[in-house]
Amino acid sequence: MKKLMRNLLLSMMLSLSTANAYALDVTRLPDVKEGIVSIQTQDPIKDVGYVIGDVVTRHITLTIKKPYVLIEESLPIVDYEKTYRGKPIGVYLSALKHTKKDEGDEVVHQLTLDYQIFTSSVVAKRAAVLAEYVRLLNTESKDREVVKYRVPMWEFVISPLSVFGQIKVEDDMSQFRGPLLMDASKEKTRLKTALVLLVLSLLGLLYIVGKNAWLPRMGGPFAKAYRTIKKQTNTPQGIQEAVSSMHAALNTSAGHSLFTDNLDAFLAKRPAFKAIKSEIQQFFGLSNQVFFEANTKHDVGAEPVAWLKQFCRRCRDCERGLIPDALSPKSKA
Repeated sequence: MKKLMRNLLLSMMLSLSTANAYALDVTRLPDVKEGIVSIQTQDPIKDVGYVIGDVVTRHITLTIKKPYVLIEESLPIVDYEKTYRGKPIGVYLSALKHTKKDEGDEVVHQLTLDYQIFTSSVVAKRAAVLAEYVRLLNTESKDREVVKYRVPMWEFVISPLSVFGQIKVEDDMSQFRGPLLMDASKEKTRLKTALVLLVLSLLGLLYIVGKNAWLPRMGGPFAKAYRTIKKQTNTPQGIQEAVSSMHAALNTSAGHSLFTDNLDAFLAKRPAFKAIKSEIQQFFGLSNQVFFEANTKHDVGAEPVAWLKQFCRRCRDCERGLIPDALSPKSKA
């Protein structure tokens, strides 16, 4: 209860002291002793090229040691028009954000001040965010001492909206202006995304049509057979070599000699090949005609080597875990 009463009394005395301080001209107040207040200001990097309507933002950090406290009513007033030598400067405080943090022996105040420009000129002219004075109250002083602290000003240059008179562009390239940069962050992000998609697409394309073994599941038995088959011609010898290459690839993939009677066991072990079961049976029919029964007919069309080439590609897709493409009607004929 005593602590509550003490805080209420302190608040009342602070309000009275604030009212008395406002009744006085701020310039007549004494300056705060050195070492009581420390300040950090973060002003915009650019100090030229501003036009009417632009917003200038300052970040100020005030660290005040106890027993001095900031009279918050002395902070800059939003939408208040300041004057210099009796004339408005055309720079308004449009927004003020204030936060504070008690750190034991001192209180840290974070101020964010947004100033908007409401003036222009036919030529570039200097402007400034004028110095602000804040008031501090010594809570341990018997006479409730009120002192002031000066927040430094910040100067910048306001540019006209249009050029006055005739000038040469090369004569107007001030070294203090700096380059006029465009924000290309969105374009850079889109470009990086497009490059990543392009690389992934190329890798996927190489994986599907590739023949070498530098990617996982590449360079399998059917990839090797495909390289052999595509070199063959549609002659009896070429057909025999192509069929032999396919038999070797099927046997290697199955781990044993593969025929029609153990095809179902192979498909149970390698379910990826179930999608081309009918083509495997067609291949065994062609193999029977080539090596054993020359008078029998096969149903792979008039160009067995072309059919074997496509069939081998489908087997290669299966061994890589891909969905094989359907054989064209011409190849099935």
